[in-house]
Amino acid sequence: MLDKILEKIKNKKNLSIEESKEMFSLIMSGKINNETLEEILINLSIKGEAIEEITGGVLALREKCKNILFKGDLIDTCGTGGDEKNTINISSAVAIVLSANGIKVAKHGNKNISSKCGSANIFESLGIDINLDQKGVIKSLEENNFAFMFAPNYHPAMRYVSEVRKKIGKRTIFNLLGPLLNPANVNRQIIGVFSKDILEKYIYVLKNLRSRKAWVFHSQDGLDEISIFANTDVYELDNGKINQFEVIPSKILKSDGNIKDILGDDAEYNKNKMLEVFSGSKNALLEIIALNSAAALLVCEKENELKIAYEKMYNFISSGKVIKHLDKITK
Repeated sequence: MLDKILEKIKNKKNLSIEESKEMFSLIMSGKINNETLEEILINLSIKGEAIEEITGGVLALREKCKNILFKGDLIDTCGTGGDEKNTINISSAVAIVLSANGIKVAKHGNKNISSKCGSANIFESLGIDINLDQKGVIKSLEENNFAFMFAPNYHPAMRYVSEVRKKIGKRTIFNLLGPLLNPANVNRQIIGVFSKDILEKYIYVLKNLRSRKAWVFHSQDGLDEISIFANTDVYELDNGKINQFEVIPSKILKSDGNIKDILGDDAEYNKNKMLEVFSGSKNALLEIIALNSAAALLVCEKENELKIAYEKMYNFISSGKVIKHLDKITK
């Protein structure tokens, strides 16, 4: 059957979910050589990865993952990265803000690949344990409403593709799979993506995976975040129903900042900027963290209106409660 699958990809024909799952099961078991794997990934990229192919890949990789068995609502704020804007770790800051607000956040991520500072780098810099085992994750979620799962610790089968991905040196289907591989099988997500072109695909993959509620977004100024400087295109999945809309920041807030105010550097720099906001600094970084946190409140069904949620998060972050919560997480 593998020969048939390879032939379909070569001829630019989309695989079914079942075919994709079988192919990725073989890949993640080390049963496909690097030369063939390289050909598969390049041909998928040239053709354009289909909804069914991404879905099948996620299902196969989830079976190879070290799973966290946690009962109850969980949200993740992991995005695809790769917007090449090098902003400060906004989704990581949002994760801490949400957990300080009583929402359980199972954050999944990695060290820097396409930026100077990945989520694992910033959390490590803040003093958060990035190497929690399965029991440690559950304990941290119960006690702190937050746990970080370092992707390489939970996806050992990725070793079969790392060499080829480095050789290709460009985005492949694995960049799309990453945010969908949370070991805790979260039922709510906010996902910033690197291109408007994949918004619709992504939301249908989430529907196939039976996610309860999610927002997938890309801003019109190129951020994989909800921007405070330009409108953001959003696809929402809400209990099987898909909605499409724009977030228009000018209707929610007035900002004197510009995109330079949220640009990051290494982990130490990003950490200090984040701590300034958590300690009460009022600036563009506070605004964009508050806006993305507000979106998460809607996804968690804690608020119904984005403007009200934004004001709530802006005031909450400014209160200093987040920094106290962070102290608890890092003890």
